[in-house]
Amino acid sequence: MEFREEIMAGIPDYLPELQEYDLNVSHAPKRKEILTTDQKKLALKNALRYFDPKFHAVLAKEFAEELEKYGRIYMYRYRPTYKMYARPIEEYPAKCEQAAAIMLMIQNNLDPAVAQHPHELITYGGNGAVFQNWAQYRLAMKYLSEMTDEQTLVMYSGHPMGLFPSHKDAPRVVVTNGMVIPNYSKPDDWERFNALGVSQYGQMTAGSYMYIGPQGIVHGTTITVLNAGRKIGGDGLGGKLFVTAGLGGMSGAQPKAGNIAGVVSITAEINPAATNKRHSQGWVDEVYSDLDQLMARVQKAREAKEVVSFAYQGNVVDLWEYMVEHDINVDLGSDQTSLHNPWAGGYYPVGLTFEESQKMMAEQPELFKEKVQESLRRHVAAINKLTDKGMYFFDYGNAFLLESSRAGADIMKEDGTFKYPSYVQDIMGPMCFDYGFGPFRWVCTSGKAEDLDVSDHIAMEVLEEIANNSPAEIQQQMHDNITWIKGAKENKLVVGSQARILYADAEGRTKIAAAFNKAIKDGRISAPIVLGRDHHDVSGTDSPFRETSNIYDGSSFTADMAVQNCIGDSFRGATWVSIHNGGGVGWGEVINGGFGMVIDGSEDADRRLRSMLFWDVNNGISRRSWARNEGAMFAIRRAMEVEPKLKVTMPNIADDSLIDSIF
Repeated sequence: MEFREEIMAGIPDYLPELQEYDLNVSHAPKRKEILTTDQKKLALKNALRYFDPKFHAVLAKEFAEELEKYGRIYMYRYRPTYKMYARPIEEYPAKCEQAAAIMLMIQNNLDPAVAQHPHELITYGGNGAVFQNWAQYRLAMKYLSEMTDEQTLVMYSGHPMGLFPSHKDAPRVVVTNGMVIPNYSKPDDWERFNALGVSQYGQMTAGSYMYIGPQGIVHGTTITVLNAGRKIGGDGLGGKLFVTAGLGGMSGAQPKAGNIAGVVSITAEINPAATNKRHSQGWVDEVYSDLDQLMARVQKAREAKEVVSFAYQGNVVDLWEYMVEHDINVDLGSDQTSLHNPWAGGYYPVGLTFEESQKMMAEQPELFKEKVQESLRRHVAAINKLTDKGMYFFDYGNAFLLESSRAGADIMKEDGTFKYPSYVQDIMGPMCFDYGFGPFRWVCTSGKAEDLDVSDHIAMEVLEEIANNSPAEIQQQMHDNITWIKGAKENKLVVGSQARILYADAEGRTKIAAAFNKAIKDGRISAPIVLGRDHHDVSGTDSPFRETSNIYDGSSFTADMAVQNCIGDSFRGATWVSIHNGGGVGWGEVINGGFGMVIDGSEDADRRLRSMLFWDVNNGISRRSWARNEGAMFAIRRAMEVEPKLKVTMPNIADDSLIDSIF
């Protein structure tokens, strides 16, 4: 069957041939045994809902075996045999161009070059899923191929509920992921509901079809490392050592970011497949498994102020403890392992091999949990010793601080707060998010590198023009992002779709998007562009340990902003919207609202982008302003000057001495 025909067929009316379990791709670890016998029966009945009863006898046995072997029903038999990647938009069978763009984005998320565990439909973060199984994928793609611009596809945690009548300006897809009722929202509950096939952890850009490979994380990490370097001072970052961990779940961004920032970096990774993938892609320069050899090479690189990235093939705790034992000075330290998922492959404890860990997490989950927590205590102890010697350490918002505290590590100050800041709390929040700067991204649906080149040039010109008239408060942000976009092609950031990311505020996003739309209309860009953003942004995410960690009015544990963001985007012109329980720091720890928008050179697209992008940013700035964040108060006042229809409630500031005198 041809590609287009297979998409339109959806779930076929025959049994596809069984495929061999492909050992050439990274696979998700076996999930913990969580279901009772009755619940296993229910999981099978739930899975069989997708198939004609004539196939049930074969599939029931097969799915039961998957559930036993992997802890989930993935329906491997139904994994497509065609190559999975972002095709040019015209290759997709569609009645609606917006739907074709969404299909492109879904396939990019599942591209083996992009996805962490592609055959388990997991894009990143250990369990950030696009769908729960391959039947859902097939059915969703079929619906998208049939969709008109007067229908909306409704997605319940990977399940395509169906096409519903709507209208031209409505979102084409509405996505929800992991929206479990709070009283039934403990880690074992999530595991259980996922195993039953009724909920999933969608991360954010995984479950809302907006992942662009490692590039997105590279940019955020680059900006973070640059600003961390400014905090420690000195004569630039040449020869400075940045040590971190995680080349799998966080996409191997750190070594690439380290190179762009101009440091010497070491990234530890326990999974050889992840290390080899990033090395073969050119995202890390050199790989070492011997710490003596690695440190000798690092010392030479530091002395020569060489810009180079190293991967340590081994456990990060061994790396940290080696540096303590050998009195090695570290300038910057962090950790990007997927600690939002500590018991199921997000973190591997010291003292166990990769294979031993995978076996233990499935067969002895309680013992594995003990090993993880023991490892975290050692992990933190080593970091504390290095920070005592002058290392600047920051949490990357991946739940490192949170899970370390839960493990009883020496990570808390006497006042009950963490010893180390979240990178958002210390860097990104006050320097970027409060001023409206966040990860604006776009995808050229033609698949042509030359279209991306044109878009880069347009974005650079727009930013330079804005910078000429920008206030001093945001000049650094403007300069960093102009530098980024000028070097984007040279840095070979594209993995998967022809995509780009840069940090921009509402003005920058709107003007860049409008310029793209005109370029499409004029034929300078040959096909529509998909606009979007990461969760790691100004407005879409309520996350007390990351995106909103610099909110100090007590509202950091509320989620009104993310929900308002999703709803507001939906009626202001987004092509698709999403709301997720979880993302970045874990299921239950955050609420994320996201969007995608297709622009096609039309007046309609111009109208939608101006309305939606203004809201998508300023919703967050207004919330940050109400929390009394100075940068946000400055930014929202600027926004009100630009748009007379914007009227935002501003805070009055109480005198601390007055408050103190009362208590």
